[in-house]
Amino acid sequence: MATEVPAATANAMEFPRFDLEGQTALVTGAARGIGRAIALALAHAGADVALGLRQPGSAQGLVDEIGAMGRRATAVAMDVRRLEQIAPAVEEVRRAFGRLDILVNNAGLGPSAPAEDVIEEDFDLTFDVNVKGVFFASQAAGRVMIQQGYGRIVSLSSQAGFVALPTESVYCMSKAAVAHMTKCLAVEWGRFGITVNAVAPTFIRTPGTEPDLADPAFEAEVKERIAGLHRIGEPMDVAGGVVFLASPAASLVTGVTLLIDGGWTAR
Repeated sequence: MATEVPAATANAMEFPRFDLEGQTALVTGAARGIGRAIALALAHAGADVALGLRQPGSAQGLVDEIGAMGRRATAVAMDVRRLEQIAPAVEEVRRAFGRLDILVNNAGLGPSAPAEDVIEEDFDLTFDVNVKGVFFASQAAGRVMIQQGYGRIVSLSSQAGFVALPTESVYCMSKAAVAHMTKCLAVEWGRFGITVNAVAPTFIRTPGTEPDLADPAFEAEVKERIAGLHRIGEPMDVAGGVVFLASPAASLVTGVTLLIDGGWTAR
């Protein structure tokens, strides 16, 4: 016979909350693809959203779309390769919205080349954006969040940080660094009420990947490697994981990199 939960206990029970009502978020590299989907998903969950972009004027359509959802939105100049822009952008968001609850480090890139052909310029660019930019954006946001006693940082790692992909050695290293950085910051900042996590997507259908997916043989190979679900990921598949990690439901989750890979790394 099932044990009946006393009424007083049932009334006091607090269920997980996945909404972001009243919170503010900053998403870097949000102009298109995964970043755009994350910005929209955060707004749908109730957050006001700032877009950190190299060219803020390029995202007026996205700002308007978020506004039509009943949320506040703004775009700020934030090229993560330029450290002199990062702290001022974070401060601009804090002033505009009164606080900063969520940072999503989405901006990233990865020039491809066989390891023997990698040039220093591409190596430096990849680490400047994917590692250095992520760290200093987290630092700037972390300083605000420490003062608040609350914050959620979610960075974009990749399945490439967990497996070796030919011609992607530098990108793979940079995304592995993001996963470990996530652990380091989580341990340091947990005492301030800040959680630090990451998501690690598989191959996602975006404007940047469409040229590759136009090759039927390439698309078939990717689907085969996504061993569990055998489909190409969509940007909202990634956004769902970000919303969860930013939400109150994930209050005890920190230092984690959530693989969103359809089973690729399970093989």
